[in-house]
This record gives sequence, structure tokens and C-alpha cells, in this order.
Amino acid sequence: MRGQVDSDGRALIDLKVAAPPERAATEVAAWIDTGFNGELVLPKNTVSGLGLVHSANVNAVLADGSTISLETFSCVLDWLGESRKLEVSANDGDHALLGVGLLVGHDLRIGYRAGEITIN
Repeated sequence: MRGQVDSDGRALIDLKVAAPPERAATEVAAWIDTGFNGELVLPKNTVSGLGLVHSANVNAVLADGSTISLETFSCVLDWLGESRKLEVSANDGDHALLGVGLLVGHDLRIGYRAGEITIN
């Protein structure tokens, strides 16, 4: 899987996300966030646009130590060529976040000089 570093230095990867069971996938640009130990967070407007179904609420601890409640939704992610069912959290942000939970067991390389990202 390949991505790019944008002009602001953000590591971005394009993901294909769909509502289960067999809806058409939508491409979503996600920031790689190695400080996030979950798998994937999507903006609420993206969740709504994909038609994802609400499944639960979870508590999340933010970087400043505060705790918030987030809604979770079921989705299907094309992850390294395999279809993977996930529970994604929804937030009020503008950007999707890809966390360490999806990176465990894989190699992440970010080449800032070349502006290239690889995950394998």
C-alpha cells in the first residue's frame, strides 16, 4: 500500500471503506497517527455519507488526558488487498485517522525527502 506526504508534512494514505455487507466502497484519505492506538476514526460526515450503521458507544482518552464518548460504526475496509470488518469511531473532525491498531504486524515507511509512504 502506498501513500504520500503532503506539503504540510502529513502522512496520508488512501483507504477504501464501505458499509457492510456489499455497498460500493468510497476512497477516504486518512492521516497516519502513530499516537492513536485504535484502528480508524472517520469524520461524522464521512460516516453519514457511507451509510454506516451505528453499533455502540466507546470512551476514548485524548492526548490531553480528557475522556470523551465516541459512537462506533461497522464498516468494511480494503486493507492490504484483504477485506477487513472494523468498528470505526466517528468524531467531529475533518480528517480520517489511521491508527497503530491497523499497523501492528506491518512495516510503515515514511520517506519525507521523497514524499512517499509504504505499508506492507
